[in-house]
Amino acid sequence: MSELDEIRDIAEVPAVEVINTVAIHLLSAAAVKCGLAEEGDSATDLDEARKLITALAGLVTASAPFLGDHHALALRDGLRTVQLAFREASPFPDEPGKGPGEKYTGPVN
Repeated sequence: MSELDEIRDIAEVPAVEVINTVAIHLLSAAAVKCGLAEEGDSATDLDEARKLITALAGLVTASAPFLGDHHALALRDGLRTVQLAFREASPFPDEPGKGPGEKYTGPVN
C-alpha cells in the first residue's frame, strides 16, 4: 500500500468527525493558552485563549444538534472546563455572561 493510499480523502470523512477534530484542536490550544499545559504559566496568553474559547463555543453550540449526545456532551464539558480555567487564570475575571464564549453558552459558574 502506498502512502497515498493511506491518506484519507477528505470527501470520505464524515462531518461529525471533522467537527470533532477541529473542536479538539481548539480545545487543546485553549487549554494551553489558559496555562493548563505542562509549560504552565509560560504558555499562558489569555487574549489568545479568549479567541480560541469563543470559536470553540460557537462551533460546539452550532453543531451540537448534529453531533449526538455522546459527542456533544464531551465537547460541552471540555468547553466549560476551559471557560472556568480562563476565569481562574484571569487577574480581572469577566462579569458572568461576559466571559469567552458565554454569548453562545450562557454564564458559566
